[in-house]
Amino acid sequence: MAKPVHSMIRVLDEARSVDFYKRAFALEIADRLKFDDFALVYMRNPSSPFEVELTINFDRKTPYTHGDGYGHVAVLVDNLEAEHARFEREKLSPGPMRDLKHDGKTLARFFFVTD
Repeated sequence: MAKPVHSMIRVLDEARSVDFYKRAFALEIADRLKFDDFALVYMRNPSSPFEVELTINFDRKTPYTHGDGYGHVAVLVDNLEAEHARFEREKLSPGPMRDLKHDGKTLARFFFVTD
């Protein structure tokens, strides 16, 4: 049986990204591994073993672009409207609330945010 353990995201500014994931999703640093050319920062929420792995390439000077192959990490919350309002208060720049509909039924309500 396969069990997802982490999702990797390449970031340019480690401190900025760690701050974002702490404030947005209450993730804390679980481990940090420094290599000659890069570092890996594993962040997780105490409620789940799943981690976000931030990869920092030390020689990188320009921000990464998503091109047309971007994706997302989904997070479940108890109160979506309250969480959206919190993101706005925290100046985390959430996108608008959206509804995903199929055959006239709402399958999901969500918003996107860019780290």
